[in-house]
Amino acid sequence: MDAQVRAAVEMYTEDWIIAHRRYQHLSAAYNPITTETQRERQKGLTRQVFEQDASGDERSGPEDSDDPRHSSGSLDDTPRSSGASGIFDLRNLAADSLLPSLLERVAPEDVDRRNEALRRQHRPRALLALYPAPDEDEAVERCNRPEPPREHFGQRILVKCLSLKFEIEIEPIFGILALYDVREKKKISENFYFDLNSDSMKGLLRAHITHPAISTLARSAIFSVTYPSPDIFLVIKLEKVLQQGDISECCEPYMVMKEADTAKNKEKLEKLRLAAEQFCNRLGRYRMPFAWTAVHLANIVSSAGQPDRDSDSEGERRPAWTDRRRRGPQDRTSSGDDACSFSGFRPATLTVTNFFKQEAERLSDEDLFKFLADMRRPTSLLRRLRPVTAQLKIDISPAPENPHFCLSPELLHVKPYPDPRGRPTKEILEFPAREVYAPHTSYRSLLYVYPHSLNFSSRQGSVRNLAVRVQYMAGEDPSQALPVIFGKSSCSEFTREAFTPVVYHNKSPEFYEEFKLRLPACVTENHHLLFTFYHVSCQPRPGTALETPVGFTWIPLLQHGRLRTGPFCLPVSVDQPPPSYSVLTPDVALPGMRWVDGHKGVFSVELTAVSSVHPQDPHLDKFFTLVHVLEEGAFPFRLKDAVLSEGTVEQELRASLAALRLASPEPLVAFSHHVLDKLVRLVVRPPVIGGQIVNLGRGAFEAMAHVVSLVHRSLEGAQDTRGHCPLLAAYVYYAFRLPGTEPSLPGGAPPVMVQPATLARGPGRPASLYLARSKSISSSNPDLAVAPGSVDDEVSRILASKGIDRSHSWVNAAYAPGGSKAVLRRAPPYCGADPRQLLHEELALQWVVSGSAVREAVLQHAWFFFQLMVKSMTLHLLLGQKLDTPRKLRFPGRFLDDIAALVGSVGLEVITRIHKDAELAERLNASLAFFLSDLLSLVDRGFVFSLVRALYKQVATRLQSAPNPAVLLTLRMDFTRILCSHEHYVTLNLPCCPLSPPASPSPSVSSTASQSSTFSSQAPDPKVISMFELSGPFRQQHFLAGLLLTELALAMEPEAEGASLLHKKAICAVHSLLCSHDADPRYAEATVKARVAELYLPLLSLARDTLPRLHDFAEGPGQRSRLASMLDSDTEGEGDVGGTINPSVAMAIAGGPLAPGSRASISQGPATAARSGYALSAESSRTLLVCALWVLKNAEPALLQRWAADLTLPQLGRVLDLLYLCLAAFEYKGKKAFERINSLTFKKSLDMKARLEEAILGTIGARQEMVRRSRERSPFGNQENVRWRKSVTHWRQTSDRVDKTKDEMEHEALVDGNLATEASLVVLDTLEIIVQSLRAGFLACQTVMLSEARESILGAVLKVVLYSLGSAQSALFLQHGLATQRALVSKFPELLFEEDTELCADLCLRLLRHCGSRISAIRTHASASLYLLMRQNFEIGNNFARVKMQVTMSLSSLVGTTQNFSEEHLRRSLKTILTYAEEDVGLRDSTFAEQVQDLMFNLHMILTDTVKMKEHQEDPEMLIDLMYRIARGYQGSPDLRLTWLQNMAGKHAELGNHAEAAQCMVHAAALVAEYLALLEDSRHLPVGCVSFQNISSNVLEESAISDDILSPDEEGFCSGKHFTEMGLVGLLEQAAVYFTMGGLYEAVNEVYKTLIPILEAHRDYKKLAAVHGKLQEAFTKIMHQSSGWERVFGTYFRVGFYGARFGDLDEQEFVYKEPSITKLAEISHRLEEFYTERFGEDVVEIIKDSNPVDKTKLDPQKAYIQITYVEPHFDTYELKDRVTYFDRNYGLRTFLFCTPFTPDGRAHGELPEQHKRKTLLSTAHAFPYIKTRIRVCHREETVLTPVEVAIEDMQKKTRELAFATEQDPPDAKMLQMVLQGSVGPTVNQGPLEVAQVFLAEIPEDPKLFRHHNKLRLCFKDFCKKCEDALRKNKALIGPDQKEYHRELERNYSRLREALQPLLTQRLPQLLAPNTAGLRNSLNRASFRKTDL
Repeated sequence: MDAQVRAAVEMYTEDWIIAHRRYQHLSAAYNPITTETQRERQKGLTRQVFEQDASGDERSGPEDSDDPRHSSGSLDDTPRSSGASGIFDLRNLAADSLLPSLLERVAPEDVDRRNEALRRQHRPRALLALYPAPDEDEAVERCNRPEPPREHFGQRILVKCLSLKFEIEIEPIFGILALYDVREKKKISENFYFDLNSDSMKGLLRAHITHPAISTLARSAIFSVTYPSPDIFLVIKLEKVLQQGDISECCEPYMVMKEADTAKNKEKLEKLRLAAEQFCNRLGRYRMPFAWTAVHLANIVSSAGQPDRDSDSEGERRPAWTDRRRRGPQDRTSSGDDACSFSGFRPATLTVTNFFKQEAERLSDEDLFKFLADMRRPTSLLRRLRPVTAQLKIDISPAPENPHFCLSPELLHVKPYPDPRGRPTKEILEFPAREVYAPHTSYRSLLYVYPHSLNFSSRQGSVRNLAVRVQYMAGEDPSQALPVIFGKSSCSEFTREAFTPVVYHNKSPEFYEEFKLRLPACVTENHHLLFTFYHVSCQPRPGTALETPVGFTWIPLLQHGRLRTGPFCLPVSVDQPPPSYSVLTPDVALPGMRWVDGHKGVFSVELTAVSSVHPQDPHLDKFFTLVHVLEEGAFPFRLKDAVLSEGTVEQELRASLAALRLASPEPLVAFSHHVLDKLVRLVVRPPVIGGQIVNLGRGAFEAMAHVVSLVHRSLEGAQDTRGHCPLLAAYVYYAFRLPGTEPSLPGGAPPVMVQPATLARGPGRPASLYLARSKSISSSNPDLAVAPGSVDDEVSRILASKGIDRSHSWVNAAYAPGGSKAVLRRAPPYCGADPRQLLHEELALQWVVSGSAVREAVLQHAWFFFQLMVKSMTLHLLLGQKLDTPRKLRFPGRFLDDIAALVGSVGLEVITRIHKDAELAERLNASLAFFLSDLLSLVDRGFVFSLVRALYKQVATRLQSAPNPAVLLTLRMDFTRILCSHEHYVTLNLPCCPLSPPASPSPSVSSTASQSSTFSSQAPDPKVISMFELSGPFRQQHFLAGLLLTELALAMEPEAEGASLLHKKAICAVHSLLCSHDADPRYAEATVKARVAELYLPLLSLARDTLPRLHDFAEGPGQRSRLASMLDSDTEGEGDVGGTINPSVAMAIAGGPLAPGSRASISQGPATAARSGYALSAESSRTLLVCALWVLKNAEPALLQRWAADLTLPQLGRVLDLLYLCLAAFEYKGKKAFERINSLTFKKSLDMKARLEEAILGTIGARQEMVRRSRERSPFGNQENVRWRKSVTHWRQTSDRVDKTKDEMEHEALVDGNLATEASLVVLDTLEIIVQSLRAGFLACQTVMLSEARESILGAVLKVVLYSLGSAQSALFLQHGLATQRALVSKFPELLFEEDTELCADLCLRLLRHCGSRISAIRTHASASLYLLMRQNFEIGNNFARVKMQVTMSLSSLVGTTQNFSEEHLRRSLKTILTYAEEDVGLRDSTFAEQVQDLMFNLHMILTDTVKMKEHQEDPEMLIDLMYRIARGYQGSPDLRLTWLQNMAGKHAELGNHAEAAQCMVHAAALVAEYLALLEDSRHLPVGCVSFQNISSNVLEESAISDDILSPDEEGFCSGKHFTEMGLVGLLEQAAVYFTMGGLYEAVNEVYKTLIPILEAHRDYKKLAAVHGKLQEAFTKIMHQSSGWERVFGTYFRVGFYGARFGDLDEQEFVYKEPSITKLAEISHRLEEFYTERFGEDVVEIIKDSNPVDKTKLDPQKAYIQITYVEPHFDTYELKDRVTYFDRNYGLRTFLFCTPFTPDGRAHGELPEQHKRKTLLSTAHAFPYIKTRIRVCHREETVLTPVEVAIEDMQKKTRELAFATEQDPPDAKMLQMVLQGSVGPTVNQGPLEVAQVFLAEIPEDPKLFRHHNKLRLCFKDFCKKCEDALRKNKALIGPDQKEYHRELERNYSRLREALQPLLTQRLPQLLAPNTAGLRNSLNRASFRKTDL
């Protein structure tokens, strides 16, 4: 067999060797933690019960069932209900279950033990399984097993031919299908031949067809399309048996006759049938062209639509071109290839009805492409032709994954092939429209012959019906024609000859025929194609033969040993060719031969080969030939025209190696495995030429580098995320083996496994593994008479021993990685005399010594060479059976030196290139890291660590000078991460024994001396400390962990630039490692995991030191007071810097230089106090915290306890702060939050800032990002041009789909609940450990300073516990949390009862809140805690005043602020506490039980009030009244009154009543001031309420608390935080804030007047600066808004209630303060709606007028509301003080409204009878007050006579004129409006009419003289003002308004003339003295005073 063929066959059939480490699948690289795996691990979580989720589900208690509508009442005056009924209720309630052992006295240690055991139950094993999976973008260590090499397929379409029916059936018709691409003008598939004839028709040909092979009966075909485009047509051609007459004549009957006319045309049909039968008998072996049609595939695919379209798939469709509608431009496919896909459409059945007859002159492919292009036009010429009518039914559908009964293009069975007798489906070979880069994976050697045309026009004689016969000749004897031509349809499988169709009477026919031949394995010089040209006589004439040979020509198949292909134009000889012709070409003029047309080329033909044996590239051909010659040593030999001897072959070979880079890419990629194998062989087995070993290592290495580059470049688009070419990766992983070694393995070879994948060569299905092919040759093939021992047989036999299996699995599971047969035969170790090099050694050596050009190529694809070396080393160890030898002896020293040199130089390249070519540096860095990671499994680990250390040093030295150190750190971070992803990471770190690390060579002195422990009396244990710090010893013992954590520490350094990206990278690396430990079955045991956790202990110190820069999750300012601030002077004033911009970013934006910050070298240990630096993003902070929690959860508790004991005070404080932050970060959001977040995507925004900064700083190039995204490998097969597919894009975050389903949200809430619970429990465990370490320390130390320190720490512990109890927690956690709280309080009662009242208050509030929980388990524990708290307080001092006070206050604030508060459940808890008190035997004899009872009843009463408040939740006025009443009820209890005032302020603020909220705060401050004044007399403090009078006159009511109530010394009185100077300051500041929000800036000033002296006394300049700043703002705003229009303070309405339904409100009047610009209609609608809802329909009526209401006329069943708009009213003397707009809107007590009326009852009448009633209302308090409605306590009425009404009107008009005239800046429009209204000729009740009515005659009643005179003066004033206004108007108008102005002046003159006589008459008695009775109509509210 030819060497080339043998090599190919071996290549395609030998088993792969796959090296696979036993635990490799557990490493983070191969077993990534993704969202899917997380979800898998989250199955089976128990649902945690949360209060906030429960609250929505059940209605609160039975109180709600009373209908609250029917009771109301003003709560101002009714006394608080007596408690009797309440007590009765409480006695009858059922209590919750009691905690069994609560009342027993047990030692604290036992309690702790029991609590711990309970906490340990049912905990999830893996904390990180509850946290979102690590970010995919960061997973640099991710490796995928490369896809196995597989046969290339595009998108596959299955076409089934169902039936073909003509109008008349007279003869057999044969079909041909193929795909054509019009745009590329290329036939893109081979032909598929089908035959749908009935048996009777087939019978006509029985003379010519013996027994058809089953493979030729196929009726369905699978076409593959690599480049789908809208220009692809499925062309169907029909042929029939040759007959006399041209094509048109033969088509005529089909076009004329109709099936319906069968009876009519019976005779004609009979005649036609007879003729057809004769032609079939005689000419059955010849065909003629008949008809054709085409189907436009894009139409089928688009109209079949995507799978969700709803149409009947069987629906018959017209062919694509008949029903084509005019397509609009929007229908156009968007852009070429990407728009068209043949993969997902719905199957369609087409019925093609119209065929075009073939035209003899237009049969070529060029003509066909013209027709097809024309067909796409709407006005197709083809339409005009008369069609051949027929019905062809075909099915078109996407091909199934693994179709049954499938034949490959070579007619081999493709598994699954259930039954060899089934009708097959043929796979049709694709001829892709453009290059396809894919390696060959199976033996294929096909030749296609295309005769194009023949020109016999000059040939004499009868040569008209021309047929061309093709034969494949193995020699010149006619018997040597080989049966290698594939049969068409219904014939034998292979034939020895084949004919083209005949075109009747045509001397120069064109052909469209395609002959498909199977090339023999060995093609020799004698093999050639012989073409014989025949004239076929159609009519049987006596004496003429059926066929006459009229010419001959041939093509030799080999030329210089290469296959000949391409187009040929051959001369045709008239005579039979002479002997030995076959080695020459027909172009050679042989002597004595006659040629057609004088030896010109007259026959044009084309040959195409599709072969995986013959490369068809000169450079590759030459290379393979030379290599095979050397292997066989057959010298001399011929190469092209030269003859090579042994002497010249070396030079040729070197030249050939160098020329490989010139090979064209497509064949190079196709034969890449062959080429690489040969190159490897040349390196490993240098050839022996003439007895000399020729070392070609260097040349082969260079050639390999170039080949790899070329392959890489060809497949640029298909790279994976790491920039690897999948084809090369697959070569190394599967196909590469050491030459000449059988894959035979020693016995148990641990880390490596070899998998013999029985040839799994490239499947076509996109995702399946294509395992070896089987050849099953049809037994029914008569032509296969080949000598048994022939070469072809050998190939067939080799191929047949394998089966084509394209299933998804390995050949069988036993051979899968880890399967039973994975380790195979033992082989003798290889040895022998032949020269061998070790590939890895040679590669390393050549790489190290390579020249710059080659080195560049190698560096570009370093990963490939690294992987090659690793596999070579692996196989070397395996086959040499060296796996058991010690690692140090496995490889020679020189090789390791080469490796070290290589690693050093590549490392240097990474560093030097990072700024020039960042992308390459990134790739190199990763390749190097993977290489070292692989080496860890093969060579001595110490050696690898030394390499890593050297690389680290390289980077470290470079960092000092680097312009952008962040980039280097990023690279090193990636490097470390990849290294740490090794499956034996934990083992490589040598975890030390608990608490006794091996003695380090030099204990770090600095670290031990600098620490002074807080509590332990003995010096801290340096060993323990070094385990928790990134100390020298730690980094020596745990090398990899040390590297990782050092990277993290460096990234966390405050000066690190590009910080957010580094933070994210470093934290993500740790997170992903911890995740993989969690998922690793080897570390599932708790003890093992504790040892693993020791590797990460320094993480705790790191997190602690980074604390100030973590994202603050405790929301809101002041929410999270840094607990450590009281413990740690270092952290003073270092706020979070979340909002600020990093200075270096600012510099970059400004374009300044970026100086690298000085970096403290990490070896000196992280600096103690973290400076404030770059804040971490929320996401990074959360991840860092979850990692710290992981360590706390899994580390050995005893170890943590020792550590806690050794911490200094500030450090311990920070640790507690860290725990506090953990609680905040993982707090449960609640299901509702998930539904809300569903529409927002939270995660992205967090990182956008980071990304933006990176872009600005340039730490990561935009190009890199782009490239990284583009490398995302498309899962749709490499060749597909995926422009943009949402599902594939780089950005897709698994959690980012916006519309999550309900189930997904449920699941998220479930996981979040579990995470919150587990995180909180870990915090709780840690707190317990800290408390235990403190107790242990306490017992040892007794100094005063230490005990203070201990108290501050304990206080901090308790704060964390309290925070945990206050946040949203699950029932499970709360039970444990409350148990811990009880234990804490019992161990350290003085914490709560001696020191700070804050803690006690906080605790009471939390406990009460949980007492009201809807979940009974929580209530049980909360009431137990509350009871024990009281008991402990009582036992310390025989009363529990403090707890009493705090509980009462807490209840008040709880009731006031909590919305969904369930009093029914709280009552049950009160009852439970009562029950405990009754059952507590220990305190039977004391007053304790009695005191508890009093307290419970008092609480119960507060609750009852609360229920009422609940009823009025919807009625803000009533609700505030109620709160007001409750606050008044606490007049004797300042703390509670303060609480309720604050509650009211909160409620007001919620309703937007800022002025009222401010008043509440002022009242509260006054209350505190009263108390402080009693305590001490300080100059700087206010004297009590009196000092606040300027702010509000209402404040004095706070002074009602007399001294006998307030005894400042009593325990528990006024003990809240507000009753201090700082408390007072806080209240005043809050008041100022509310005043500012309400726009009452003048009041802000008054508040600060009281506040400033206090701040001055405290020397608090920071606050003073702020206060003065705020004052400046306030005054500025007052200036800008002086007119008052800009801030509108409120609108007032009088509301009167009438009717028994209102209860206490009946006949009460209130003034309501409504938001500014409220219309009367609005308030009236609001109240009507509210009370209608309360009392029912048709009960409430609004009284529309303002007249006094007569009760007797009202319907007693109804409720009446009268609403009137009122205005503030001031007496004249008041107006002197109330100058500004603010003054006239603040401190209002008097309001006025006017009602017009006439004596006869109408509201309005004629001027002489128009009266007006003025009503003045006085309220009990001044507005604004602490409520928005105030009772009217006094009302006065005055009536004005008509003349007085007239005077008021005129005064008002005059005022309006004056205002409009004096307005600055002037407003012409307003002025003209007022003027028009004053001087315009109004019809009635204008000024003139008023004058005529009242001034025409002097009144008779002298009492009215004064009015008369006053009115006259008013008119005079009015005229004067009109004149001024006209003058002003004249100055303002433009020329266009002159006429208008003149009109106004004329009107004014008329008015003045009419008024003149009325104004001049004098009153005689005007000067007479005034009589006494004159003023009574003008008392209090005379019109002089109502000057509003």
